[in-house]
Amino acid sequence: MADPAEHPTDLPSCPSAQGSGLLPAELRGWMLLLAATGAVEQRLRSVVKERLDVSHDEFLILCLLAEQPGEGLRMTRVAELLGRPKTRLTYQVACLQHADLVTRKSVCGDKRGVEVALTEKARGMLRETSAVLAETVRGALAHVMGPEQCAAMRGLIPKAAETAESEAAESATAESDVAEAAEA
Repeated sequence: MADPAEHPTDLPSCPSAQGSGLLPAELRGWMLLLAATGAVEQRLRSVVKERLDVSHDEFLILCLLAEQPGEGLRMTRVAELLGRPKTRLTYQVACLQHADLVTRKSVCGDKRGVEVALTEKARGMLRETSAVLAETVRGALAHVMGPEQCAAMRGLIPKAAETAESEAAESATAESDVAEAAEA
């Protein structure tokens, strides 16, 4: 049986590069970003659960904290950046704290303020899984975008264009092999 993460059947389809002309380029671009985001999130969900044993939303919190130059972030800022209600975030952070992946502490001088930060355990897990997670993202993008669209995203996501180009070359080789076999 095929691995669903390998070939998901319900990935959002990518809008064409040219479109029908009804939508302006900005909206077509937005639709492309939505399709790419959906594809990445769909593939990441299973990999994140398998490798890190956290939910996708909890993973987003870990990633956000991992990219902070300081020690941690206030919970209200995490909620703003992720677009999550504070009550939901409180539950997710509690789950991460229970798994010893984050710490919570009161903000000095503000009774209501709470800061959340990664633990060394979480940093280690992210280091160990980063290559697999990055490859999952590249593969998902290459699945919904053509080489030209991936090249346009190169500034945001390194190696995305190279992955799309190699998959396109592999696909062309496979099609050529099928055509040669049919002729033989």
